[in-house]
Amino acid sequence: MNIALIGYGKMGKAIEAIAVERGHSVSIKIDLDNSSDFNEAHLRSVDVAIEFTSPHTALHNVLQCIDWGVPVVCGSTGWLESLPQVESRCSEKNGSFLYASNFSVGVNIFFEVNKHLTRIMSQHPQYTPEIKEIHHTQKKDAPSGTAITLAEQLIASHPSITSWTHEATAGAHSVVIHSDRIDPYPGWHEVKYRSEVDEITIVHNAKNRQGFALGAVLAAEFIQNKRGIFTMKDVLGFGN
Repeated sequence: MNIALIGYGKMGKAIEAIAVERGHSVSIKIDLDNSSDFNEAHLRSVDVAIEFTSPHTALHNVLQCIDWGVPVVCGSTGWLESLPQVESRCSEKNGSFLYASNFSVGVNIFFEVNKHLTRIMSQHPQYTPEIKEIHHTQKKDAPSGTAITLAEQLIASHPSITSWTHEATAGAHSVVIHSDRIDPYPGWHEVKYRSEVDEITIVHNAKNRQGFALGAVLAAEFIQNKRGIFTMKDVLGFGN
């Protein structure tokens, strides 16, 4: 498989290492220094594009890939208010698009655990949930996309939780997300349920970027030669 990396920072370099290790080639690497190489002629030569840039550039990059007929895997966070626009464009163009707030296999297992625990805890209103995330200081958005996904899972499965707040006092029907930026954390997420008598906590702690990079390459392998809109649940074979 021939891959284009859109974004060649630490994450892009980690993805490249895993991709080459798995027998793929990375023929295009787009960064600030060569942004002019991000054009239709170059991108049409690859099988899949993997996009890891910033909240300010991700939407443009993904839409361009879809318009050019290039399957695109996106891991940039902080732009999800525009996700319906991307999904609409992908359907219109019969394209191929896969987004994940976190590509780590472990985190996606953590998501499934969080959903199951939320369904149980929704029957015990004496427990108050909260979420905490820690990332390195170079991460530009807060809260993390992963923390937002965890909060949205609570909202979907816990009838008394209808919203989330960031670094604010939680209301009667909201879950608060706390964010810290501390080097060298690649990613740490905690969901905690507090009561007057005890606490129940689940945690995912990423030791390095390799888990995220492997998941992104697995997603690229999955989406090649497919049409449609996908998630990591499709890649990993998780049911509803």
